[in-house]
Amino acid sequence: MIKRSFIGLLKPRLEYGSVADTPSLKQIPTPKEITLFSNCPFDKKNLLLKKKATVKTGQKLLLYKESDEYVVSSVTGQVSSISSYTGDLGRSYTAIAIEVADDEEIDDEFKSAAGGSKDASLETIINFFAFTPGNPPVKLLSDKNKSINTIVVCCADSDLLITTNQYIVKSDIDAIKNGINILKAATKVNDIIMVASQSQMHELSATGEKVNQINNTYPSALPHLIMKDILGKVVPAGKNPEDIGVCFISAEAVASIGNAFNSGQLPVTKTFTLVNKDDSKSLVSARIGTPASDIFKAFNITLNENDRIIFGGPMTGSSVYSEDHPVQIDTDAIVVQDRNDIPVISDYPCTNCGDCIRVCPANIQINLLVRFLEIGQYEEAADQYDLYSCIECGLCSYVCVSGMPIFQYIRSAKYELDRANTAEATNNG
Repeated sequence: MIKRSFIGLLKPRLEYGSVADTPSLKQIPTPKEITLFSNCPFDKKNLLLKKKATVKTGQKLLLYKESDEYVVSSVTGQVSSISSYTGDLGRSYTAIAIEVADDEEIDDEFKSAAGGSKDASLETIINFFAFTPGNPPVKLLSDKNKSINTIVVCCADSDLLITTNQYIVKSDIDAIKNGINILKAATKVNDIIMVASQSQMHELSATGEKVNQINNTYPSALPHLIMKDILGKVVPAGKNPEDIGVCFISAEAVASIGNAFNSGQLPVTKTFTLVNKDDSKSLVSARIGTPASDIFKAFNITLNENDRIIFGGPMTGSSVYSEDHPVQIDTDAIVVQDRNDIPVISDYPCTNCGDCIRVCPANIQINLLVRFLEIGQYEEAADQYDLYSCIECGLCSYVCVSGMPIFQYIRSAKYELDRANTAEATNNG
C-alpha cells in the first residue's frame, strides 16, 4: 500500500504486506529437468562434474579442481549439460542441467556427517549449507578476516509484496528455534538478535530469543537500516555489516539448517511469493532449479509479448528474459507484469524536482550523482557524491518523474568499479 503527501513535500509511504493467518502453500510438481547455477565462471578445463553423471537428491556436487564451490542437487537424475551462463550485470555462472529420473534416491553423505543437532559444527554447516534455501551466509561465518560477534535473523521480508519469511515464521517456528540453537553451538556466537514486524512478534516469542520490532514502512527491513535503527550502528560508506562484525541471515535459511539436522536430509525446495499480473499473491514451493514456465503453467499464467518477469521483489528484483529461468536458493519472489502496466523507462534528463533526495534514506544528492553515472564517470560519482553510501533500496527510481532508471545506474556503477578494483589488485599482486 502506498500513501503519498498531497503537497509532495513528504516521503511516500510504502508499506510491507502481511501473510494471512492461515496461509496456503501450493506445491509445484517436480519438473522433467532442473537447472542449478554456481557462482563460479564456467571453466571446462578444470571441471570435475561430467556430463551424463548420475546424481542423487541432496547430493553435494563439487565443480572445479582446487575450489570449494559446490551445488546441491535438488533431484535424482543425470547431468544433461554443463555450460556458461551470463546473468545480471554480465556476471558469469556455471549452469548445470539435470534430467530428472522416475525414481528418487536420497544421498546420505550429509546424514553421515551431521550426526544430530547436538553434534552440529561450523565445518558441517560450511561443507553442506552454501547451496540451501534462504542462501545461508556460510562464507561469512567461515571467513577468518571477518570477526562476527552478532548474528541478526531477519524474519521480516526485505522487499515489498514478498511474504516468504513471514510464512516460514508462521509454519515452521520449531525449525527456526532449532536452527538458532545450532548456529549458537557451531559459531560460538551467542549474541543472536531477531528482527520482525509487529504481526510476527507473537509467534517468535516461542523461540525464547530477543526479538526487535521494525516498523512496517519500506525499506526498514534492509540490513543497513536495521543496523542503524535497531543496533545503533552506522555502516560506513563502501562497507557491509559483516565488516563491523554483524552477519545477517534470513528466517528461511535458519529454518533450513534446523530442518536439515532434524531430518538428516538437506532441504531441496524453495518457498517464494508469486505475484500475478492482477497483483494477486500466492505462496509457492518448488524444487530448486525448477523453470519459471512450470510455475506459470501450474497457475494458468499466459505470457504475452513484452510482458515482464522479475525475479525478486518489485523494488530490488531483476528482470529475466526467458520463462525457463530457474528458481534458485535466493529466489524469494517471481513477479509477472503485464506489458500495459510496466512503468515507462526514459532517458529524459533530470528535472531537479528533488523527489529522489527527499526519499533517499542515505541522504545522497542523487540529482547530482546521477549526472556522473549517466556518462560513466563512476570514480567521480564515488569520490564526490557518495555512490557507496547507497543502500540500494530503489526508492529513487520509484519516485523519479523523468522515469530514469537510477537504481540500475547505481548498481551498474558499483559493479564496474568493483570489477576494475579486482582486476587492478590481481595485476598488482
